[in-house]
Amino acid sequence: MTCGMLTAETFGPHVGKEIRPLGQPHVLRLMSVTVRPIPGWTNPTRTPFSLTLRGPRGDVLPEGIYIFNIDRGPDTVFHINPVHTPSTDYQDYQAVFT
Repeated sequence: MTCGMLTAETFGPHVGKEIRPLGQPHVLRLMSVTVRPIPGWTNPTRTPFSLTLRGPRGDVLPEGIYIFNIDRGPDTVFHINPVHTPSTDYQDYQAVFT
């Protein structure tokens, strides 16, 4: 399991990979990592960023903290939210790190 501070660089190599929340039947895909600088941000160890994950439509994974297994990568723990997704083909999720 990944320990320490998660950064955008932690997730960058895993864009496009499957991410599975342990103990759940859902399979998500990491779609993007977006760095979101905040004016006046004073944390020198991490610039805020977000992840966009995509899963199947219908069976929505509830908001919460999960242990995620990244395909060919580490297990990590983070909080996700389902977000409004206008498409009828998939459901998007977001994780925000500040």
